[in-house]
Amino acid sequence: MTINHIVLFEPCIPANTGNIARTCAATNSPLHLIEPLGFETDDKHLKRAGLDYWNDVNITYHKSLDAFLEYLGDKPLYLITKFAEKNYSEINLAKYDEQFFMFGKETKGLPEEFMRKNYEKCLRLPMNDEHVRSLNLSNTAAIVVYEALRQQHFAGLEAVHCYENDKLK
Repeated sequence: MTINHIVLFEPCIPANTGNIARTCAATNSPLHLIEPLGFETDDKHLKRAGLDYWNDVNITYHKSLDAFLEYLGDKPLYLITKFAEKNYSEINLAKYDEQFFMFGKETKGLPEEFMRKNYEKCLRLPMNDEHVRSLNLSNTAAIVVYEALRQQHFAGLEAVHCYENDKLK
């Protein structure tokens, strides 16, 4: 089973990070936060967005991009950016035991020099660039991790769940 890590580079908006943490809890995806963060991790908005799922999220903090890259070693890394030419859904996201998807800061994205140095690792979500500058960070993270999981046949997730008070039965 593949482990899909979500990495946030210097996130600024607590609600986005909270929403992504909730997605991580739902998908068994570890979350990596590269500092500095634009908020305190005890921020009430961050906790509200993640609801009561924080205890179910495996979070690792990294003091800097360099510290994260040292932690990463030679594991597969994908940079999610609107500047990429490769489409995220056109690559095989089921070939590694674990992989990391890095998303940039809401205001500036990923550092330009870092993206240029790692151009072959950059992936894009198709969108109409004439209407918007970018997609919402938490939506983008969910789209990417669920595409990876789809390619991995949703391994480790419940395709169906029986609820005590099932509203459809």
